[in-house]
Amino acid sequence: MDFLTALDPHTTISPAILYFGTPVSLLSTVDEQGHPNLAPNSSLWWLGQNAVIGIGSRSQTAQNLLATGEVVINLPSEHEVDHVDRLALTTGRREVSARRQAAGYRHVRDKFAEARVTPLDSETVAPPRIAEFPVHVEGVVAKVHPLGGAANAAEADLLAVEVAVARVHVRESLRLAGHANRVDPERWDPLMLSFQRFFGLGAETRPSRLATIDEEWYRGSSAPVAAG
Repeated sequence: MDFLTALDPHTTISPAILYFGTPVSLLSTVDEQGHPNLAPNSSLWWLGQNAVIGIGSRSQTAQNLLATGEVVINLPSEHEVDHVDRLALTTGRREVSARRQAAGYRHVRDKFAEARVTPLDSETVAPPRIAEFPVHVEGVVAKVHPLGGAANAAEADLLAVEVAVARVHVRESLRLAGHANRVDPERWDPLMLSFQRFFGLGAETRPSRLATIDEEWYRGSSAPVAAG
């Protein structure tokens, strides 16, 4: 332990949120009548060819996912942050709780117009993609996991929604030269959220030994998890 570390001891705290840094997305879904909804989300992680989305069960997005089982995870870079922020404090639910109203939430029917983005037809699912965003991940719901000990989704406040990825679209400028199916991480600059504030990814801190494994090694096998 160096001198400066010794002068900065750990302190026990109880934070209300645990957003130490996660990617931002806009989730496209449709209801049973086919009306689209967009919602900002930053509870998202990946394992193999699957995504896991954390979401409040009473949101319009959660209701759409349960009803239709389809989603597009639209991933912005730093350059699209304004589109994302335009949807802050909005909801697709017509009934806005008093608690949410007090926090500034309001109902918006046309989220695409509110965010000033253009819907683009998807190829494998009904929800539209966002034309202005550099990455689109189409997927279908594989399983819904109620959190907090709830017996089912109807009783839960929070859900972890497992999504099987069906198709991925990226801008040509993000592709790694010489590889048909790889993204160049030096060109991809995802928008991140840390404790309710937007950040970019920043420069690479150092070369990774894990990166010596070719990405294709993971195709059709278990995901790159800790091997210890």
